Amino acid sequence: MSRISVILLSLLIALQVEAAELVASVDRTRLNSGETVELTLETRDVTQFGKPDLSPLDAVFEVRDTRQVNRLTTIDGNTQATTRWIITLLPRQNGTVEIPALHLGEAQSQPISLQVIQSEQNAATSLAPVFIDASVDENSIYVQAQVILTLRIYHSVSLYDDSSLTPLQIPDARIEQLGESRTYEKLINGVRHGVIEMRYAIYPQKSGTLIIPAQVFSATPVETSTGQDASAPRTGKQTRVSSSEISLTVKARPADYPADQPWLPARSLSLSESWNPDTPQIKVGDSVTRTLTLKADGLSSAQLPPLPATEANGLRRYPDQPQLSNENSDRGLIGIRDEREALVPTRSGNIELPALEVVWWNTHEDHLEHSSLPARSLHVLINPELAVDTPASSDSSIPSSTALWPWQLSTLLLACTTLLGFGLWWRARRQPAIQRAAQSGPSPRSLLDDIKRACQANDPQATRQALDAWARQQPETLADMAARFVPLSDALDGLNGALYSETGQYWQGEELWRAIGTIPPAEHIQAPVTDPSSLPPLYPK
Repeated sequence: MSRISVILLSLLIALQVEAAELVASVDRTRLNSGETVELTLETRDVTQFGKPDLSPLDAVFEVRDTRQVNRLTTIDGNTQATTRWIITLLPRQNGTVEIPALHLGEAQSQPISLQVIQSEQNAATSLAPVFIDASVDENSIYVQAQVILTLRIYHSVSLYDDSSLTPLQIPDARIEQLGESRTYEKLINGVRHGVIEMRYAIYPQKSGTLIIPAQVFSATPVETSTGQDASAPRTGKQTRVSSSEISLTVKARPADYPADQPWLPARSLSLSESWNPDTPQIKVGDSVTRTLTLKADGLSSAQLPPLPATEANGLRRYPDQPQLSNENSDRGLIGIRDEREALVPTRSGNIELPALEVVWWNTHEDHLEHSSLPARSLHVLINPELAVDTPASSDSSIPSSTALWPWQLSTLLLACTTLLGFGLWWRARRQPAIQRAAQSGPSPRSLLDDIKRACQANDPQATRQALDAWARQQPETLADMAARFVPLSDALDGLNGALYSETGQYWQGEELWRAIGTIPPAEHIQAPVTDPSSLPPLYPK
């Protein structure tokens, strides 16, 4: 009873620690001078009252606004209460600034670093109540490389909800929007402006000059009456503003880039692998999953090529469908390609996996680079549960000084077995010509019936068990039969794919059963007799 109390007390303390956490996050970590950033503080501790202590922010930030949001959610029958404080901050200085740790009771948030960039704004343009600004992070890029277009719409007056922006369309370029639009505030010439920011990743598809057309923003400002009721809003005229046209220089693929490799222009690229289970030793017939991850900063996942297949002697490969995903960052799009494959060794010993290499062009430093994974060796152990195993060649040799007694013993055993065999033959002469021998185990016929039932039920696990039991009674191994009979080899590959592939396959056993029924007998092996009625007479006339 005391142990249960300790466990319950530990769980309660863990839940209280988790609930007491104060999680801090911001809508962005890079901003221009004069712009605001939204800090969000979140807690699940319903016993906390009041609001966080914001006094540590005063030294570096101006707190412009604070609002509290309470939420009650139910997940799987469990109700969770969440409290959020959304704080609008205006940095007082440029460069790297830090949002310090904030306290709410005993809970404390983690500090967050921000990068505030000095910006220059045209004074004449900023006097307009509504204007739009367009900028790119690079003016000269390589073909199919990423350039980030940022559109910012500034307004010093309130706008109705009828605003619209022309869709971004560029011939000979692929466009992807980076997340949803963001809103914040910026102080320009002492006037507070609301900002609507949108970011796009643009990938030119041919070299030359790329023109990003002007974007038109339409909105209706809210004007204030000048009569008796000066606070009453009234509808103004619709305003249309447009950004400037931007010209980009798109460079062709460098001449020293390998012609037989896919073109990958990126800021950075990494190649990694993971194993499940994470062990260098496995057994014959066991399945191990290898996951290769290709991650490129400045490319979308659709631009990442397939990785070279894992080819090694004594290893069967069952690949899954690649998983493609994209991540948004302050510098643009990060493409991720995950390739997962099940590897099944067919022999024991060391299996060498070749090294993998990906060639790419570093657009940040403007030179050719190689990302690679070193060669890897898998040590495969003999699996005693499998009848089919091709042992690897042993490195150890028999010493020359081995004693002769093992050979003498084997000679004696051979002589004894010869005499015993002669005696059994002599006894068999006195027995009837046809006598059904008692079987110590299941007959080959019943084993074949087990395989047939499992194949008709399309059950790969039961089929594999019945197949191993049947193969142990055959004069040759299952691997030897598959090596000389191609239909059986193909059918076994399909069975292994259903057993070891993580995605799972719907397996049909008809092909395997048909292949077993049509296995031709080996020329050098006498086929076992399964029907007593077909025995030849012991004493032919």
